[in-house]
Amino acid sequence: MRASGVIYTSLTGPEFPSETIALMTINSALTHAEAERLAARIAELEHERKHLLAVIEILKEASSSLHFIDILQAIARKLGESFGLDRCSIFLGEKGGRQVRLVASYEDPTIRNYVVDLERYPELKRAMQSGETVFIPDAANDPSLRHVKGELINRRVKSITVVPITWRSVAIGAIFLRTYRDGPTFSDADVRFVQVVASLTAQSLRNAHRYERLAERTHDTSEQLKRMELERVALLAFLRRLLDAFGQPEGGGSWGEGLLPKASADELDRLVGVAMAVIQEEAKGR
Repeated sequence: MRASGVIYTSLTGPEFPSETIALMTINSALTHAEAERLAARIAELEHERKHLLAVIEILKEASSSLHFIDILQAIARKLGESFGLDRCSIFLGEKGGRQVRLVASYEDPTIRNYVVDLERYPELKRAMQSGETVFIPDAANDPSLRHVKGELINRRVKSITVVPITWRSVAIGAIFLRTYRDGPTFSDADVRFVQVVASLTAQSLRNAHRYERLAERTHDTSEQLKRMELERVALLAFLRRLLDAFGQPEGGGSWGEGLLPKASADELDRLVGVAMAVIQEEAKGR
């Protein structure tokens, strides 16, 4: 006997009533539900695997450069490619909190250091001021974005996510992501992934900032050593000319400085100070 695609053996004969058939049907339904759950779990694990691979790629990019612009551009590109985004941009805050600078862009990598007024982007302003993630699932119908509704509809924008980049609990920038209406849904797991990326971005910026400060200090130290060497050369040249002008004391004896009165000694100290000031200025001009 065949029913619902299941072949029943002789156990379904007269000595085994319809209860056996019902039991096997239930088991078949449970097996189908388990298969669906397994498929969903496999899809979830595959999604997580892609996230982990993206994190690894971002860490490799961040470790290969100490210039923060290159790091941010690599992160924007990787996020845009991973999610198939309409837009992925990274902003850094300005002093005063009224403006931010667009420093990296997935859709147009040539855009660098573009000043943006936060009043034009309320979702970006909210993320920067609150330090919390802003997620707008239906951007075209969101009341806060009604001033750009036409543009969002024309671009077929679906959702907008803004994840702040924080350092010591202060938002120093933000990652802005925008999805297509026909594209995949931006899930909670995706938002958490971008938050992890934002944390990595903050650390990368900190490392790049430390490198640049160290490079500046090294340059300053080199300049200081160069000035000290020029001062030494100028001093020796001054003393040589001074000795050549006055020559050696008559009879080859000592200079007899102990015979000078205290006022004369103080005056000599003053002149030495003046001479050192002149030497330092001369070193700066070389």
